[in-house]
Amino acid sequence: MSKIKITKKDFLTSIKGVCDIEEPKYFAYQGLFEKASEIALYYGFRPIELPTLEKEILYETSIGTGTDTVEKELCSFKMKNDRVTLRPEGAPCVVRAYIEHNMQTRPQPVMLYHYGSFFQNKNGNENKKENKHFGLEILGTSKSVADATVIKVSATILKEAGFKDLCIRINSIGDKESRQAYTKELVSFYKKNLSEICPICRERLKTNPLQLLTCNNEKCQKVITKAPDSISFLSAPAKNHFREVLEYLDAMELPYEIDSSLIPKSNYYNQTIFNIIEFVKKEEKEEEITKENDSKEFTKDKKSTEEKTEINIPIILARGGRYDNLAKQLGHKKDVPSVCATIEIDSVIESPSHKPITSRMQKKPKVYFIQLGFDAKLKSLFVIETLRVAHIPIMQSLAKDRLSSQLAIVEKLNIPYTIILGQREALDNTVIIRNMETRSQDTVSIDKLSDYIKSKIK
Repeated sequence: MSKIKITKKDFLTSIKGVCDIEEPKYFAYQGLFEKASEIALYYGFRPIELPTLEKEILYETSIGTGTDTVEKELCSFKMKNDRVTLRPEGAPCVVRAYIEHNMQTRPQPVMLYHYGSFFQNKNGNENKKENKHFGLEILGTSKSVADATVIKVSATILKEAGFKDLCIRINSIGDKESRQAYTKELVSFYKKNLSEICPICRERLKTNPLQLLTCNNEKCQKVITKAPDSISFLSAPAKNHFREVLEYLDAMELPYEIDSSLIPKSNYYNQTIFNIIEFVKKEEKEEEITKENDSKEFTKDKKSTEEKTEINIPIILARGGRYDNLAKQLGHKKDVPSVCATIEIDSVIESPSHKPITSRMQKKPKVYFIQLGFDAKLKSLFVIETLRVAHIPIMQSLAKDRLSSQLAIVEKLNIPYTIILGQREALDNTVIIRNMETRSQDTVSIDKLSDYIKSKIK
């Protein structure tokens, strides 16, 4: 067997579709996560951390055959005796956790939030794509107020992140009765237009009719525009549920559009489906060719002009919906009515509308710690720990030795106070506190340092 030649480039680059995250982007993610968690906790959600790996069958059973996610996008591999996958969505993980940990014995509904990386293999095995999501889940209630809550909390998080002009696109695919009636009509419509759809959709017509409406093929898109809509087939209870959700949105003054073409990519959804979007303006160049007609013949002279037109492109920032039947679909003895929302963190961070939220870890310090000499370095970590316990944020460069290099950092960052610990101060168990604006300074014992600093940086 011939040996495969491995170069440094092979193992010194990250896998395509995933990346390292450094500051300031790291703190942009962290600040948004902290704010989202704060809002979620206020509304009654509690944290859960989900495993990155799940059994592949969990997603094959929940999302369903005939979907792009299962057929093309799962990042799966064999591990010992199991086929496992990097999680592509949150709801199946949450339902698995709900059943496994007997959450049905807790007071209902159970309200959870989670944050982390999700993976979908968009263009073959070489392009695994990692995306950060913040998820909200309410399990154990069929009340329409739960649908309204996840929409409201998602919109609130996005507004805190700088988004002003949000629009909620919403639809309902109804309950089991509604879905059966709608699916029957949809199949009948597509059979009449069989020659107008792509080969993949012809196969989906047999296995998963609703997924016909998610096809991006240009040929199929023309058929989709003429297809029947799900709202026309809602049963009385489903219609009432949808009406109540819209009444909540009206009461909260959240702008929305009913979008009858909105269909989930996963089979486990029912009833309410929604996307929260923003419109991003983009300039598009259009080339116009003007031809002159002379004696009914076109001349060879052509004038090309470029005109810029402004178009609004919808960007999905959050999505979600109901999944009342997923628990039973996964083998639980009964249905667990549930609803979720997923905020697409990467879309939020990359949007021009996004205003970074300062992370609590990133508070700009008002104090810089300077040390001079080996004896001072020995005592430095003790001083820093004293300040940390007192919740006083500082900056330091323990690896630097010269006073000038440390002061240069203070000047550059415009930090108002410095703590200076030199050889003499180390022996006396004191430090010098210098006001960088007035250049005045005081000598303070280390045991009184925290109280002194707090009095200065109120």
